[in-house]
Amino acid sequence: MKAVVRESYGPPEVLQLQEIPTPIPKKNELLVKIMATTVTAGDCELRRFDIATWIWLPLRLYMGIFKPRIKILGQELAGKIVAVGEKVTTFKIGNEIFASTGIKMGGYAQYTCLSEKQVIGIKPINAAYEEVATIPAGGINGIHFLRKAKVQKGHQILINGAGGSIGTYAVQIAKLWGAEVTVVDSTQKLEMLKSIGADHLIDYTQEDFTKTALKYDSIIDIVGTSSYNNCLKSLKTKGVYILGNPGFRGILRSVWTSLVSSKKVSAAMAIENMEDYSYLKELIATKKIKVIIDKRYPLEELVAAHHYVEKGLKAGHLIINLAHQ
Repeated sequence: MKAVVRESYGPPEVLQLQEIPTPIPKKNELLVKIMATTVTAGDCELRRFDIATWIWLPLRLYMGIFKPRIKILGQELAGKIVAVGEKVTTFKIGNEIFASTGIKMGGYAQYTCLSEKQVIGIKPINAAYEEVATIPAGGINGIHFLRKAKVQKGHQILINGAGGSIGTYAVQIAKLWGAEVTVVDSTQKLEMLKSIGADHLIDYTQEDFTKTALKYDSIIDIVGTSSYNNCLKSLKTKGVYILGNPGFRGILRSVWTSLVSSKKVSAAMAIENMEDYSYLKELIATKKIKVIIDKRYPLEELVAAHHYVEKGLKAGHLIINLAHQ
């Protein structure tokens, strides 16, 4: 099978297209023919190993100290089950599914094996592979941040870095839940964000949202670029500040602030669950939200795809399409 493999950490050019053996599923595994996967900012961070300090060492030990032990990246996928292990009972050959690849990665390939025991969603008939492939990372994190922010009808929320994989989900779901949404991102992404329901647009190259007198019920900083202290000042009395990309210091400060202040700070990571998978796929299937796809690349052009994402140009999702391979 074709797969994009890396033998070292570094720039996009470490990603090399190779022919490698197709994996054989173990007794409790599914062999999935991948139809679509994605490239996210997180994939780029893992490729060059630009990881937050608090998790750097354990993750480096797992992924390989001097060179990668996990050679095929790719965190989310959609595809078709083409073989099952002898003890698999929940799924069958022909099922169309979407899932996270987990810490083993493996989405940048024509085939991969998934454990039957992990969270796996069944693709709706009226949703495309490329749409549901975005649920395990973008969708799950987007809804997780909104729940941690306790977003409800009438709330005024601000989403910093709203134009990416997580943000485009968060904006649309927040609007469905009745919130008034202010978005912060680069100039070229604002029109797209307006088209999916954002009420107020802030170009971060022109304006610092923390320098205004406006107060919010919640601030979700997906990209981790806002000032901690200034964001607290921009919250209402019982507001919630979500650190979407926290460092170790941010995690410690979030605990302390939540203890001593009426304002709450959360740095909790999302956990996949079947309830959210079902909710998100239903929103897509019924067209209540739109999966924003910026670009599509074949597997052979994964290096170019990583360059594009790394430059911060991606608006919504970037899809690697393997349906015809």
